[in-house]
Amino acid sequence: MTATAARAYRPALRPGVLLSPPLLRGPRTVHLVRHPVTGAAFEVGIKEHFLMARLDGTRNLDDLAPVYAERFGRRLGEEHWNRLLGLLGTRGLLVGAPDPAPPAPAPPRPHSFWRGTRPMVADAEATTARLHRTLRPLLHSAVQLPLLAAVFVLLGLLAWRSGALLDGTAELVGRPFALMGVALFLWASITLHELAHGIAAQHYGGHVAEIGLRWRFPAALLYCTVDNYLFLPGRRAKLVIAGAGAYLNMLLLLPFGVWWFLLSADAPERSPLAGVLVLGTIQALSNLVPLPPLDGYRMLGHAVGADHLAPETRTYLALRLRRAAGAEALAGYPVRARRIYTAYALGSAVLVLLLAAATITFVLHLLG
Repeated sequence: MTATAARAYRPALRPGVLLSPPLLRGPRTVHLVRHPVTGAAFEVGIKEHFLMARLDGTRNLDDLAPVYAERFGRRLGEEHWNRLLGLLGTRGLLVGAPDPAPPAPAPPRPHSFWRGTRPMVADAEATTARLHRTLRPLLHSAVQLPLLAAVFVLLGLLAWRSGALLDGTAELVGRPFALMGVALFLWASITLHELAHGIAAQHYGGHVAEIGLRWRFPAALLYCTVDNYLFLPGRRAKLVIAGAGAYLNMLLLLPFGVWWFLLSADAPERSPLAGVLVLGTIQALSNLVPLPPLDGYRMLGHAVGADHLAPETRTYLALRLRRAAGAEALAGYPVRARRIYTAYALGSAVLVLLLAAATITFVLHLLG
């Protein structure tokens, strides 16, 4: 394409190309771009995203140059324009551009008796879509807001009666069959937890790529992979998808909570019910802890608009510790990035100490 033709060219992104909201990644703010056919993804900077979002087939370089200059305070040069068109054309992201070669098939996942993963559903997208259609009336805010309020009430009541609940849970140590029943409920709760992610993704336009079984002997758990939720607009959808599992875990405890509070103090059912409530609450709330790979970690990343929060924090801290050697790299971090990574480092350290203390206290109470 000649320089004149490139200047007059009015490119359009092909339908279905996904552009993510801005994500903080290290010192840079990036946007993810995903091909609609191959699923290949890569990242671009703010300037490239600004231009790509305006490639609708009606604008050429002369049309975009003024708005680009107004936004970034510098003119859009022909070299930058041609480089962007070349990148998008090579990756098959423009209307009329050929599709790139399909990515090489993923190597078989290694698995053995001791550990591995295996897809369990032939069409995870269709399966979760059917579940979503069935449950859609229950997802209306008129239903969910009272349920959310009930969850908070339950948490308050559990905190109020924590002593009796912990004593009842401790009694399970001497009741192996009741303990097995509680463990079975918790396993089923984890399974439904994963399906909740998929149904929430369907509700907000996400795509469920896979539902399968992951095992680490002797445990085996269901997993549900949502592969495009980073591209969903706004924070709310991503936060709901990430938090849906823990929320469902708490919903499952509501009838057990009502049952426990209605029983007399000497009822034999109170001990296993206490175990369900205490261990189920720990299971749900622990998933909201903002440490990888838990759901709370993803939620925190969505809330602050940061990707790979933990590894990028480690990189930032390593540069801080190197001082003079890392000074040049540190200079590239904007103030917002410095604050986020510093706060996450300090908060994670405090959180780990608190969790360790809480775990020791809980175990000692059960054994005592």
